[in-house]
Amino acid sequence: MERISERVETRPVAEYGNWHRLGIAEAIEGLGTSLRGLSTQEAESRMKKFGPNALRRKRKRSALTLFAGQFRDFMVLILIVAAAISAVIGNLTDTIIIMAIALLNAILGFFHEYKADRAVEELRKLAEPWTNVIRDGQIREIASTGLVPGDLVLLETGTIVPADLRLCEIHSLRIGEASLTGESAPVDKVTKPIGNAHTAIGDRLNMAYKGTVVVFGRGRGIAVRTGMNTEIGRISGLLQEKAVPTPLQRRMAEVGKRLAYVVVIVCVLLFGIGIMRGEEPVRVLLVALSLAVAAIPEALPAVTAISMAIGARRLVRKNALIRRLPAVETLGAVSFICTDKTGTLTQNKMTVESISPYAAPLSLHSALDPLECAMLLNNDTRLSSEGTWKGDPTEIALVEHIGKRYSTDIILQLRTSLPRLAEIPFDAERKCMTTIHPLGAGYVALSKGASEVIAAKLAKEYDRNEILGQAGDMAAGGCRVLAFAYRLLQQLPEDAAAFGDVEEDLKYIGLVGLIDPPRPEVKKAIHDCTTAGIHPVMITGDHVKTATAIARQLDMLPGDNKVVTGEQLAAMPQADLGQMVEKISVYARVSPEQKLRIVRTLQGKGHFVAMTGDGVNDAPSLKAANIGIAMGRAGTDVSREAADMILMDDNFATIVNAIKEGRRIYDNIRKFFKYIMTCNSAEILTVFMAPLLGLPIPLLPVQLLWINLVTDGLPALALASERAEPDIMTRPPRQAAESLFSAGLGWHIARIGLLMAAVTLGTQAFATGAGFPRTQTMVFTVLSLSQLGHVLAIRSDHEFIFRQRISSNLPLYGALFLTFLLQMAVIYIPFCNALFRTQPLSLAELLTCLALSSIVFHAVEVEKWVHKKRSGFKTNVL
Repeated sequence: MERISERVETRPVAEYGNWHRLGIAEAIEGLGTSLRGLSTQEAESRMKKFGPNALRRKRKRSALTLFAGQFRDFMVLILIVAAAISAVIGNLTDTIIIMAIALLNAILGFFHEYKADRAVEELRKLAEPWTNVIRDGQIREIASTGLVPGDLVLLETGTIVPADLRLCEIHSLRIGEASLTGESAPVDKVTKPIGNAHTAIGDRLNMAYKGTVVVFGRGRGIAVRTGMNTEIGRISGLLQEKAVPTPLQRRMAEVGKRLAYVVVIVCVLLFGIGIMRGEEPVRVLLVALSLAVAAIPEALPAVTAISMAIGARRLVRKNALIRRLPAVETLGAVSFICTDKTGTLTQNKMTVESISPYAAPLSLHSALDPLECAMLLNNDTRLSSEGTWKGDPTEIALVEHIGKRYSTDIILQLRTSLPRLAEIPFDAERKCMTTIHPLGAGYVALSKGASEVIAAKLAKEYDRNEILGQAGDMAAGGCRVLAFAYRLLQQLPEDAAAFGDVEEDLKYIGLVGLIDPPRPEVKKAIHDCTTAGIHPVMITGDHVKTATAIARQLDMLPGDNKVVTGEQLAAMPQADLGQMVEKISVYARVSPEQKLRIVRTLQGKGHFVAMTGDGVNDAPSLKAANIGIAMGRAGTDVSREAADMILMDDNFATIVNAIKEGRRIYDNIRKFFKYIMTCNSAEILTVFMAPLLGLPIPLLPVQLLWINLVTDGLPALALASERAEPDIMTRPPRQAAESLFSAGLGWHIARIGLLMAAVTLGTQAFATGAGFPRTQTMVFTVLSLSQLGHVLAIRSDHEFIFRQRISSNLPLYGALFLTFLLQMAVIYIPFCNALFRTQPLSLAELLTCLALSSIVFHAVEVEKWVHKKRSGFKTNVL
């Protein structure tokens, strides 16, 4: 039989669908692999031949395409028109300057977009899924893109199948194939050969296809096709990502559009007034066009995206991976965090706290009692090559507890002598797990699960209330309680219905209480949440007493807040839940479906909800939440795909850090918006009001364009590096529909923009009246430096500048220094004098400009002082 390297190169794609017809041994031979998987060397060789296991994405924009795209921008086109008009009237100097500014604008726009693209691409790479394979006979976790044909892949509940696989081992494996076949019901899988070359994909029961989801059980499969050769690869054109603007970007674009209308009207009026005053028509037209370019903040949506991408990269360093950029903006509006308990609020380092064995008439090992045997056999842990146990933290705790009394050899010997022949895996609805092992001439089924679930399945001879009372005592101390039971079988179940009967009429073995202590940093994070007006809510499948005990340790049950069980929730009318939901801090023993109900009820009350989850059934609630948060370590592929954010350390404190970072990012975007809009309004008012006040047009087109280039460039973007405000986690969450002009920002723009224009026009009137020969240069300088003073003052909405360390935002100070030097160069270098129609200022004139331009800076500082006085803030003025 041909090896796969030959098969792929010589056979057409249409013939790749025949792996389902082969037996396992034939598939292994054809793929040149084994049940021990590939060697690392062979995998590397195949990667070179077949390439990465990834679907072809939309082609990335090249640097040349990005740069060329800058010249399709409406504002750049206006500049080109202005340059053309200057060329027609013979003013080649202005033509060269305007084209140079257009080129610099394009370069800056290219730089911003290229940087944003790179940041988003790096985030996408971080979000790539991982999968478990057998390499060199050992279980290895690798990026799914590193899979090659012949790899032996491990599947378990919640896994997204990473490639097209020929299944070779299954344990109650069921896969949801709706994404590929449209069949809504999960498909039970088999390993035997099936059908013929024309068998439909949905009937190839021994295959698992890339992109489908394991909803039940576990298994192993051999990768037969990867990347674009997979079934889903054939339709990958439907999976191309399309960039969607965030709500904040849309609001900014809308503001820019409305401002554009205002600017057009102002420019038309300016042109008309200029003509009526006898100004040269072409000069007035150039000024009007230049004012349009300078006044419209066309870069706002792009800078917003860049700020969020940079913020998302910063969050990665805080163990929070943002999968969708809008989540960065939404973080600042979160008012409820619905979080799981285990591993998020707690350490996920379970330890056995107490054991209550029952004298069951069952002998499975000479040295171990029945409860200890059940703890070891009904257990999916495995011993790694390093000698440590790998698997679920609860099951690791069970094995490690016994490992303290007995050697590893005894544990392995028990598992070898009583191998697992079949199992009914754990799922969220049944809340138990059963494994079947040989015992003498028959079999023994060992069940493990929640105490109330196992108690309900016990034979009538047992006192269920007594057992539940013991479990309740353990849970009251914060323990998670597991109950164990068994049933003797004469034969193995043959179908799904018979498997269900295995978990009935069970014999009791005992209880085990495990404790997972709270993470030490979570209590402070909970306090930070409540201080910030955010309500943390625990939603767990654990026993109500366990959940309550942990909640009290973490101060999550303030005042009259309530604890509600899943059973109570199921019986609660929606109207009652709507009234109570804001006062419930703990939900215990809830199902994933109830999580979705909780999220939607909170949203119905106007809250922005962050929801954590790690299981397949958590995906709907993660998708419905405003911020879906998946666990990076314990989470399934399905939950990660549904989430907006992934916690790489599964830690609740990371959520709080992410919210703080989200608030900081939003604050800095508002500062950028405040700065640009204030400066632009000042430019509009300065140029428009001058003729109305009987003054000549104060600035030339090239001077307006220079101010726009300098002030909308590095100083503005450097605001994205501003540190968080001291009160950032003591103020309430912002409203989701909050206007960009809220919290006094609109009034600031109006006041300071008017003041900046007044100072500029006052300079013009003063210099003209005093007979200064360099009036226009002074006006040009005052307006430019006033804007630099403004950006320095708005670094903080509350703190005064002398209370802020320079090192807290070095990029901004560097940008200010560079911009100041450039402005001085325009004034004092003879070549620049000719280009920008400036004249060197005397020392007295320069000092006058510096003094006048500082008025805006001091006015903003006074504005902070007034705001603090009115709002009761403690000031640091004196």
